[in-house]
Amino acid sequence: MNPEVALGVAGAIAAISFSAVGSAIGTGKAASAAIGAWKKCYAQNKPAPFQLLSFVGAPITQTLYGMILMFSMIGVAKGNPVPGAGVAMLIIGIVAGIGIGASAVFQGIAGAGASNAQAETGKGFTNYLASIGIVETVAIFVMVFALIGAGNLSQEEVEAPAPAAVEAPVAAEEAPAAVETPAAVEAPVAVEAAE
Repeated sequence: MNPEVALGVAGAIAAISFSAVGSAIGTGKAASAAIGAWKKCYAQNKPAPFQLLSFVGAPITQTLYGMILMFSMIGVAKGNPVPGAGVAMLIIGIVAGIGIGASAVFQGIAGAGASNAQAETGKGFTNYLASIGIVETVAIFVMVFALIGAGNLSQEEVEAPAPAAVEAPVAAEEAPAAVETPAAVEAPVAVEAAE
């Protein structure tokens, strides 16, 4: 395998790997808090809010962003990359993956706080969800800018010159000349009879 392609694919794998690590940590933190919040509800004979699962699942989307970035980078690596693109894609994959993963970790921390607050008060679900969404925006920005950066590492396809136009063969016989239309036939002039 071409080393440039290998480095590009390694960068793509790094992008999804770091994103997934962040998602695992974030969902783990949020899940732990949700379980603790449900336990408190059960201990107090209060209904346990099912909504807490939305806080737990929020950090998993960063793995999806890493996957989108991975597929795009693999496409560039196996396509027509510029010289030196392999190292650049490896760096993009590592840095973008860490950025996306960090967003997932902090989203999990925010989800943990939201789980505790929602279970205790039963209020503020929309506010908590909006806060978690703002943290996720960082991952979206990183993914978009990394896609733009990786996309710029692809060479434009050079179009092959079009073949010269082939002229239609000329027939051996020339087309007949235009047929002239006969002049208007004048009406015969009456000849006067000689007297």
